Order: sequence, then structure tokens, then C-alpha cells
Amino acid sequence: MKVEKCSFCGRTRFQSKMMVAGQSGSICDVCAEQAYNIVRENLKQASATAPSGYQDIPKPQEIKAFLDDYVIGQDDAKRYLSVAVYNHYKRLMQITGDDVEIEKSNIIMVGSTGTGKTLMARTIARKLKVPFSIVDATVLTEAGYVGEDVESILTRLLQAADYDVNAAQQGIVFIDEIDKIARKSDNPSITRDVSGEGVQQGLLKLLEGSIVNVPPQGGRKHPEQKLIAIDTKNILFVCGGAFDGIEKIIAHRMNTHVVGFSASLNTNVIDRSNMLKYITPTDLKTYGLIPEIIGRLPILTYLEPLDRAALRRILTEPKNSIIKQYVKLFGMDGIKLTFDEAVFEYVVDKAIEFKLGARGLRSIVETIMIDDMFKMPSEDRKSLNITLDYAREKLEDTDTNRLKIA
Repeated sequence: MKVEKCSFCGRTRFQSKMMVAGQSGSICDVCAEQAYNIVRENLKQASATAPSGYQDIPKPQEIKAFLDDYVIGQDDAKRYLSVAVYNHYKRLMQITGDDVEIEKSNIIMVGSTGTGKTLMARTIARKLKVPFSIVDATVLTEAGYVGEDVESILTRLLQAADYDVNAAQQGIVFIDEIDKIARKSDNPSITRDVSGEGVQQGLLKLLEGSIVNVPPQGGRKHPEQKLIAIDTKNILFVCGGAFDGIEKIIAHRMNTHVVGFSASLNTNVIDRSNMLKYITPTDLKTYGLIPEIIGRLPILTYLEPLDRAALRRILTEPKNSIIKQYVKLFGMDGIKLTFDEAVFEYVVDKAIEFKLGARGLRSIVETIMIDDMFKMPSEDRKSLNITLDYAREKLEDTDTNRLKIA
């Protein structure tokens, strides 16, 4: 009787836990595991020398079309972001042997709260083939002070890449609330601005491209800690912020240039309902960003304020719209949830009244639905229809002052 042996190490079936037979040979479990480790290590080394898997990178129009499924409006910002991400892919594929080297095109998006900056970043992360992380600039301080070091931005990216340094070095970072680190005073000698200008100075080396030592688990550095070196040269940074009050800076700048007999004519063509469309790097400098960091964010775009029509579409049209989320929540309990059309108009009117933007839509719907979400899972009812009178009653019975923005 012929005993089956491993074609690689010669072990018999009785000497191994498992034997996988092929057409002309067999392999034992030990050799299979070793082969797996060898293949994985070789693939990792190959990806370190030349980025692979970018042959089917999504084109800018494909990226924008994907964003359109989840984000309403903001066509200009979508175009800028789609092109920046596409160029980032091409930059990873560039041949470094010639004299032309494509530089990073870091981008900064300006828009009032609730217009979709963070949503756009989270949505585009679903389409990407590179590690993506979102960080909040409000918690950052200079090294040695209470808060998080600037290097913690790269720690989040490293965690998103499952601690694969080579993958993290080709990733994309979205820095939210970038306006919160603006310089607090025009005179830097009054006090040490450890969470404003100090953070901006610390961000310069990351945005430009340098090798940064990062603590793998985040937190503060200490001498005995093992640090991971990350090269930020190929990391794309996308920054977003509300820049509350920058419209006044833009209006003041534009009015100072309107002189002479054509003053009234030029004033009439200015869209005063959307002053952000006229934003320039000079306005960011006046607001409190230092010139060095503005120069490292060469692409500047804006998000338009949401009008009534946009808010109405946001409520029901996107794939993950607010209403669809509540329908799914109730559906998980076997309850069919429906709304009268007038309820949507009422919710939008209240969001405009409270000046909440798109985020306010969920707050209002949550206020209307909270009683039913509490009671109905314990009841036998299998359907629920929300009428205008019911929505108005629930909202009026609630202290709506907590929803309003002063």
C-alpha cells in the first residue's frame, strides 16, 4: 500500500495533521502555512517598491458620481476633491527617474456648519483604495501641553492602515475644524498660542513632507518608547473648516476695492447670499492662518450654503438619507414606517428657522420620532404613519430652544 507523502518535506499523512492532495502531488499543513507566509512577505515587499493595484483607479467623474449618491449639491467642492484624489493616485504611480516630479496638491475646504464637509470626506473614504483617516484639529496642542501632539494625526492613519507603514505613507488624511487652530491674536507676543499658531507651526512639516517619528498607540512620546518612522511625502492632506465670520472679512475686502463711478455696478453683481465663492488665500491669512500653512494648502474651494430646496433633497434622496435610516430602524422591528409629504416640508422649515443646516434635520426628526421609538418595539403594531399634525404636536411639546443656534 502506497503511503501519501508531502511533495515538499516528505512527511507522511500520519506525521501531519492534514494533507491536501493535488493532481501530481500533495502538501502538508506545515508546508502550506510556510508557503502562505512566504507569499505574503513577497507581496508586501513588492508593494513597498512599486505601488500596485492602481491600474483601475476611479476617474474624477466616477468619484464625483459616487459622491452624488450620498451628498446633495456642492458640485464645485466635489470636482476639486475628485480631481485631488485622482491626482493623488497618479502621483503614487509616477516614475521618479525623470526630471519632472509631481508635487502634492493638498486641499482646504471652507463652508459653514452642516454643509457637508465631513460627510464628503467620510463618503469618499468608501471609494478609496488607500488608507483614510479623519482627525479633529480642536484637540491638538504644541508638544508638552495638555492635548494631543500633531503626530497623533499620523497615528490615526497608521491604525487605519492596520499598522502597515508602506500603506500609511500613501494614505489620505482629512483634518476637520482646521479653522479652530487660527491665530488668536495679530500680536503673537501677548501670550503663547499653544493650540493655535503653535499647532500650525507643527503641521508644516507634515503637510510639506518629512520623516516623522510616531508613537504607535498615540499619546505622548517618552524616551523608552518605540517609535515608528513615517514619511509624509506621499500623504495627501484635505482640510476643512467653517471659518465662522470670514464672510465679513471677504465683504470688507471686496468693498475696499469698489471705488469710482462703477461702484454701484460692481456691488450689484456680488452674490451677497454666498460670499464664500469669493474667498482667497488672503482672507484665510486675515482670519488667522499663517502664510506658511496656506502655501502648503494650494487648492482652496468652498461649500455653498444650503437653501431650502437642497435641505428638502437631503432629507429623502441620498442613499443613506435621514428618512431612509429611520425606515430601516423601524423595519428591523417589523414595523413599516411612512411619512406624509407635508411632514418633510415642515421639518425643512424648522431646520431653516433654527439655523441648523443639514445636521438639524436629524435633530428635528429624532425629536418627532422619539416617543414612537420608545413605545412601538413593545407593541403589536406593524405600521406607523407620521402626519403633519402629529409632527407639529411632538415638536411643539418639546423645548425647541435646545435645538436652536444663537
